[in-house]
Amino acid sequence: MSVTSETGSEPEERVRSLWHNPDFLRFWVGETVSLLGTQVTNLALPLTAIYAFNASDEQVGFLRFLQLVPYIGFALLFGVWVDRVRRRNVMLATNMFRAVLIGLIPVLHWLDVLNMPVLLVIACALGTASCLFDVSWMPFVPTLVKDPKHYVEANAKMGISQSVSDVAGPGMAGVLVSVLTAPVALIVNAGSYLFSTFMLLLVRTREAVPEPGVKRHVWRELREGIEWVFRKPILRWLAIVGFCCNFSMITVWTMFLLYGTRDLSLSASTLGAIFGTASVGGLIGAIVSRKVVQRWPIGRVYFVAQTALLLGPILIVLAGGPQLVVIGLVTLSFFTTYLGLGIANVIIVSVRQTTTPHSMMSRMTACFRTLLFGGGALGGLVAGLLSGAIGNRNALIVAAAFSAAVVVALVKSPVSRLRELPPAAPEPTAKTSS
Repeated sequence: MSVTSETGSEPEERVRSLWHNPDFLRFWVGETVSLLGTQVTNLALPLTAIYAFNASDEQVGFLRFLQLVPYIGFALLFGVWVDRVRRRNVMLATNMFRAVLIGLIPVLHWLDVLNMPVLLVIACALGTASCLFDVSWMPFVPTLVKDPKHYVEANAKMGISQSVSDVAGPGMAGVLVSVLTAPVALIVNAGSYLFSTFMLLLVRTREAVPEPGVKRHVWRELREGIEWVFRKPILRWLAIVGFCCNFSMITVWTMFLLYGTRDLSLSASTLGAIFGTASVGGLIGAIVSRKVVQRWPIGRVYFVAQTALLLGPILIVLAGGPQLVVIGLVTLSFFTTYLGLGIANVIIVSVRQTTTPHSMMSRMTACFRTLLFGGGALGGLVAGLLSGAIGNRNALIVAAAFSAAVVVALVKSPVSRLRELPPAAPEPTAKTSS
């Protein structure tokens, strides 16, 4: 039986690509600019703490922890609520709120009232707003992309955006921090959120909202989202491995930031150049992901990509000799990690979207966000504590060993044995309470 397009006139294989979907393109462009600004913040915020307040290793780790810990406390509840409302409205509100928060940092700096406690509070508030946005945007994509066959294309394009921001963002952040100082450089991100808001306002596709007659229960819906993820082997293993990968990546990233600034005495522009150059790997991964998935079984591609991500930190540990050689090996390490991430993310998000009904998409996303960013939050905290306790280089050795050990979980994961995307999940029967 052939599947038709929305017009019912074209067979599936002849449906035009997302380049002909204006609403998706508006959303995509807005998110690309927003992600670029976020990358500036990811480097400028900890450098503000290091340069402006001479923050300790533990304080830098705690700053990163506060940015990500809201995902542990709020993501699941946000997911329940966002499944009840129009996600576009939530994204508009959170973008404006984030622009205000980021804009406060340079203003407070100019007024000479910015200090480390205030920076920590802003970081936590920013993380909370980002958590709400994140459980909204990913489930919003299937609203704009009606055909599940286009999910891989949509996620590949979003992956390219993430990778482009990874490539350009750190280098841009390094230059801005060097020229403007770290607090003032954050103005760029405030502007990126405002641009993203403008592009969202241009999206014309209207979302369906839940029927008002259906009675809702927060805790029951929250439990349904968690059970949906952990009762399905594919989603459960994606969540477990994802938690470990995020823990590893944030741990290594934070440790190297401390190691690079303090042990290697690298400048902000050099650090930006390392992360920017290495991030070309993520861009390449996102660009080639569709072709790779079409040529080889999706599970095998996932396994190889995730393995590259997890083994990449070993090169940092092996880096030694002249500073240029160390910089080259570190760049190659992050390049390998980002290359694997760029390919794996397209597969991971596509599998999650395909195996989850639209009515539960935000709750599923929230469950994953809780685990993924929870792993990142713990990684930032552990990075600061471990670096302070045993030294930056020894901490990196421990982190690289843990990361390599996670490959065992990949071997056992049923995702590694998939040959193609699973069939689309049907909508569950609506439940009403008495």
